[in-house]
Amino acid sequence: MVLDEKYDVIVVGGGHAGCEAAYCAAKMGANVLLITMNMQSIGQMSCNPAMGGVAKGQIVREIDALGGGSALITDKSMIQFRMLNRSKGPAMWSPRVQSDRMLFAQYWRELLEETPGLNMFQDMVIGLNVSDNTVHGVRTSLGLTFEADTVILTSGTFMNGLIHVGDKNFGGGRAGERASTGITEELVAMGFEAGRMKTGTPPRIDGRSLDFSVMEEQPGDEQPGQFSFEGDYVLKNQRSCWITHTSQEVHDVLKKGFDRSPLFNGTIRGTGPRYCPSIEDKIDRFSEKTSHQIFVEPEGWNTVEVYVNGFSSSLPVEIQYEALHKVRGFESAKFFRPGYAIEYDYFPPTQLKHTLETKLVSGLYFAGQINGTTGYEEAACQGLMAGVNAVLKTRGEDPFILGRNDAYIGVLIDDLITKGTEEPYRMFTSRAEYRLLLRQDNADIRLTKLGHAVGLASEKRVALLNEKERLILDGNAALDKNLPLAYVNEVLERRGEKNATEKTKTSKLVARPNLKLDDFSTKFEDKEWWRSDVIEQLEIDIKYGGYISRERENVEKMKRLNTKSIPEKFDYDKVKGLSYEGRDKLKAIQPATIAQASRISGISQSDIHVLLVYMGR
Repeated sequence: MVLDEKYDVIVVGGGHAGCEAAYCAAKMGANVLLITMNMQSIGQMSCNPAMGGVAKGQIVREIDALGGGSALITDKSMIQFRMLNRSKGPAMWSPRVQSDRMLFAQYWRELLEETPGLNMFQDMVIGLNVSDNTVHGVRTSLGLTFEADTVILTSGTFMNGLIHVGDKNFGGGRAGERASTGITEELVAMGFEAGRMKTGTPPRIDGRSLDFSVMEEQPGDEQPGQFSFEGDYVLKNQRSCWITHTSQEVHDVLKKGFDRSPLFNGTIRGTGPRYCPSIEDKIDRFSEKTSHQIFVEPEGWNTVEVYVNGFSSSLPVEIQYEALHKVRGFESAKFFRPGYAIEYDYFPPTQLKHTLETKLVSGLYFAGQINGTTGYEEAACQGLMAGVNAVLKTRGEDPFILGRNDAYIGVLIDDLITKGTEEPYRMFTSRAEYRLLLRQDNADIRLTKLGHAVGLASEKRVALLNEKERLILDGNAALDKNLPLAYVNEVLERRGEKNATEKTKTSKLVARPNLKLDDFSTKFEDKEWWRSDVIEQLEIDIKYGGYISRERENVEKMKRLNTKSIPEKFDYDKVKGLSYEGRDKLKAIQPATIAQASRISGISQSDIHVLLVYMGR
């Protein structure tokens, strides 16, 4: 039975990728259907109740700059804000928010419901309607068919999900929710390659049973910021997080269960995240360490439930219970639920184009953990890009692709489709070669006009950006003028600097390592441009101007390679001189440009030289 009219876009899954994909597609004016197995779980934070962090915070800012919803939801539901890595350079500064888990999901549901053109239906998608290598819709467990021009799969950990707790395992996509079945087998039959990955989650504890007095308090920033560039939300009160540590005694208890650990006895076949391992994996891999940090995170304003970050485990319940009671402050801890591991199906992302459309089936897009990534932020940005490109495809318009020099989102997608991943992919600042250009503070300058051009970022957002850019120009003009010598020396003496002998431009003074723009506040605080976001931008441009200029030069060099495109389905067998490995990798990945080809693992510089010569010929 075909139900309803034909949709422009069908989004399968209501997690972070699915929410962004459906929201952004509908915001662009498309007729969208979001199908999820449980409408009460839309936007749920399955793991830790937090958004952002190192590199991840930059991604959330980029989503916001483009016109997505994650930052707005995060601001409305945050209970703590911290800017990480302030002691390092601005390329490393990363906002992180502790969220109210229940409010986060509630606000996502409300945002989706109030978005025109966005429809929702609760059911399990068990198959795709595909003919002539083109998707035409989906089939559900109720025997229904929904037709669409494009389909976005955002299945998270649900496809053939298997939950492990000690020697017990059972089907499930998340604690208390069943797994989804049918799609993997159908896609494999079409010629897709599938694999298995693993992730985990720690126990949830009753906060009333913990002794916080023996833990280290981790408060939020004294002047908390926000994620969204709209800046409408002010956090007046904050909840603290807490830090404690494991001990050798804790490790010895955990080791007693290693023989029953599905991670070690071969029960779990999927690869887990390298950078967020379970507590038993940490003990095994770092056996020389006698202690590991544990972050105790509140789950919301009005709940006593806490998240034990750093203690993810799939060990037997009784082992988790005994070991956690040996942790300082947890001696009387009461469990709400134990930790568990979950295995699920994913599809190696080298099977995708830069748009996140599959190479095998036209109109079919993958976003989120189905592509082998981990993290809410990584999933959400993929959902946004898939949603935008699905809509553009239905309109016959050019795709929307971000380069590695445009955004962390561009780095993430290029890494996935060019290099693939055999373990859950997590974003780090070190993955971005132009990270000084891709800062969290300038995401709106980089991306808002691009988002507006595709119909995603609003006129209001562009107006806010134009105002910010005008104030930056005004500030630069003011800082390019000389200050009175007496005033300059007064500031220098206060900062313990050597006196000046002549009038000096403010910008030249601020370029000194020990001076900040705020040192000259009495001269400029009455100016319209004297506001925190503009001051931050001006100071970064002054202090790091030389480095920024060099990175821009490197970007221009790489752009020249990006302009050298490779025809679709190019026959590499015709190119003499390629290495055997290089030929095989190029045929498998089918890069769109010489620049992308140069980033494929196993491609040598001589292979690139051969290609350049051939293309020139």
